[in-house]
Amino acid sequence: MGMWVGRGRKARRCYGFDEIALVPGKITINPNDVDVKWKLRELEFEIPILAAAMDGVVDCKFAIEMGKLGGLAVLNLEGVQTRYENPQEAIDMIINAEMQESTRVIQEVYSKPIREDLIAKRIEEIKAGGVKVAVSSIPMRAERFGQIAQEAGADVFVVQSTVTTVRHYSTEYETVDFYKLRKQITIPLIIGNCVTFDATVELMETGADALLIGVGPGAACTTRGVLGIGVPQVTATADAAAARDFYYKQTGRYVPVITDGGMSVGGDICKAFASGADAVMVGSAFTRAKEAPGRGYHWGMAMPHAALPRGTKIQTKVSGTLKQILFGPAELDDGSQNLIGALKTSMGNCGARNIREMQMTELIIAPAIKTEGKIFQQVQRVGMGK
Repeated sequence: MGMWVGRGRKARRCYGFDEIALVPGKITINPNDVDVKWKLRELEFEIPILAAAMDGVVDCKFAIEMGKLGGLAVLNLEGVQTRYENPQEAIDMIINAEMQESTRVIQEVYSKPIREDLIAKRIEEIKAGGVKVAVSSIPMRAERFGQIAQEAGADVFVVQSTVTTVRHYSTEYETVDFYKLRKQITIPLIIGNCVTFDATVELMETGADALLIGVGPGAACTTRGVLGIGVPQVTATADAAAARDFYYKQTGRYVPVITDGGMSVGGDICKAFASGADAVMVGSAFTRAKEAPGRGYHWGMAMPHAALPRGTKIQTKVSGTLKQILFGPAELDDGSQNLIGALKTSMGNCGARNIREMQMTELIIAPAIKTEGKIFQQVQRVGMGK
């Protein structure tokens, strides 16, 4: 399996969203008749989209609005929301920093210690809005923050790092025991990120309720350039979905896989589901919402790293409300608005009544899918030519 890249060395060909296309189905369905709900253990959500745990995307107000619209937003317990009584002041410092100074400013902003009392406070603020609360932590703080979050009334706990494995070795700190964590955390537990079949299976064996799939595809992430690691999202999702189905056959327990990152327009999201995803996590697309705290700016989660930043600050610009981005009506021609409408229409054209059927859609390798016949859009920089 794979192609020769040198003497005695093979590499597997992998694919991203721009390299594949979906084949229409033998039947078509009215988009209003398709079901896009997804379940996380006993919780059911109207739309299969999570907002990423990034400070330019999710604050308490955004989380409440996302929840009211049927989705789930994840609040970052490692970010400014738990470091500052007034986190918007810290965000404004980042937004107003000159691009060449942004890394230094962000490192400085995130050097302030995390206040554990603010964890409970933020959770209570979101719960007061009458929606489900999801929060995230890095593995090293998962046991402590998970306990605090659960006691404060969080509904979902997410453990997330650049690459997460069950077997992590360190001589400098105690590594998280996911089996132990699973016993301590009784609320739904999401773990990420991973991109391989074997790592996915091992993480499922710990009792995780869902997994985040993706290393380095985010719009503001530079992990692939800095570290040279990552797997394109179509292949990563397909491998994780195969692991999910293998694990289900072995145990009878279905563990959803959530494609995390690399999706900026509706077509990318549709391709993620066709590749095998049960839900998707989106970041940069939501920074364009009027409700997002970053006001059209976005920065990578690993950017504050003191010694090796793996992110950059980018400007996406505000384009509409969160409701408009999710449900339309779209005022832009680039596919960045009415993401749910795009998903339902794609599912209808592929003959998929629900997400599980969408996962069975035929895929083709189509590197010309975004350029074929689009010369005028490219020259005029409109639509698919932007």
